[in-house]
Amino acid sequence: MFQGFQVCYGAAAQLLYALALTIFCAPFLGEGRRGRKAAVFLLYLAGWLICDGLALPQGSFGLLLAGLLLAGAGALGLERRLAFLLTLLYLNARISSGLMVESVYFILEELMPFPLEPLERVYLRAALLVSFFLLTHGVLMYAMLYLLRRLLARRRITLHRRELCYLGLVPAAGVLFGQVISKLLFEVEDGMLLQLYRRHPAFLWVIPLLALLFYAGACLTISFQQGMDRLVEERENYFVERQQSAALRERMEEMERSYGRVRQIKHELRGHLANLQGLVRAERYGELEGYLARMGESVEAADLSVRTGNAVTDVVVGGVARQCEKLGIRFQAGLRCPEGGGYDAYDLGIILHNLLQNALEACERVPEGQRYISLTGRRSGRFLLLEVKNSCPGPVAFGPDGLPATTKKDPSVHGIGLANVRRAAERYMGELELKADQQEFSATVLLQERNNA
Repeated sequence: MFQGFQVCYGAAAQLLYALALTIFCAPFLGEGRRGRKAAVFLLYLAGWLICDGLALPQGSFGLLLAGLLLAGAGALGLERRLAFLLTLLYLNARISSGLMVESVYFILEELMPFPLEPLERVYLRAALLVSFFLLTHGVLMYAMLYLLRRLLARRRITLHRRELCYLGLVPAAGVLFGQVISKLLFEVEDGMLLQLYRRHPAFLWVIPLLALLFYAGACLTISFQQGMDRLVEERENYFVERQQSAALRERMEEMERSYGRVRQIKHELRGHLANLQGLVRAERYGELEGYLARMGESVEAADLSVRTGNAVTDVVVGGVARQCEKLGIRFQAGLRCPEGGGYDAYDLGIILHNLLQNALEACERVPEGQRYISLTGRRSGRFLLLEVKNSCPGPVAFGPDGLPATTKKDPSVHGIGLANVRRAAERYMGELELKADQQEFSATVLLQERNNA
């Protein structure tokens, strides 16, 4: 019966560890997670069966598991670097929790009296202790993996080679430490079983503490890297906003010059009419034709195709209207900027610039004849609602941050424009709402007027 219990115990332990790995990796798998969860579970069991069947030395399982997950990363929807990091974190949590529970197991073993007979009581005591070890180990390991998973899901980390080495250093050291200590916990010398904790009682608290420090170090490293990524993103966003503001200022100056030219033409119109009447009376039709041509050039140069009531938004919307005309995109704009100081012109310009540029990029991937962009703005009390709708080439996948997943080669530029829109909206106690179906993408921004008193 005890031999049967040992077989069942070993199988139950491996099933428990396989399930822990599956749950830990689940949030990071791609589409069709149910099938991919089963694949992770089976990959773990395959690694265990290979190690057990070939009687590989201790420590081989971790390398084999990492190799299997790396080989199947593409099918699992995992990046290879992320698959390697998840394996290291899983093994570190499993080994660290095992070392912490091992000390409790030793204390319980010392407290429970060891019966010499009958033999059934000896086996029962051993079965109870190892069952307690497995149960306690499972609870602690699941708790540690849950905290790691929550930490990783908080913010996506960019995993280049340097970042992977940095993040994997502490968990790799924890795995190696655990392998060495596991080898030293039980040794046989001259037919006698020597226990590390019995020979060195101080290790009873030193080893669990070191295991906990390795786990905490892995958590702190991840948190620090996420903070660094956040600072880099904020710096990039600040640089983009500075560039956009500078471009808007320059184009606004051009628009102000155009406004001035319109006012000048309006002021000179009476003089032009008098000159035209004089040429007609004198029947100098050749000069009249040239005069009209020069007037037409002046009017065309000062033409303002879009008038929103604000120079900055005129620049943005007018520029997009000209781009749409070149690309064969139907463009409709129904926007009148609110008067007063409740909305900063540059904030509105940046919001409209990013929304419309995002719409232009989407329309460029749509077949000609199906391209359109619609801009509307509505004022209701102290609130301003801006909405941009555009045709899109197909279904839109959203990332964990609620922004569309990037289709660009450089993932670092993912969502910078829409992230800027979201931050600008938050400055007005507003929000950005994104919706998508098969053929249309819509972005709605709600802003609340600020009190400048």
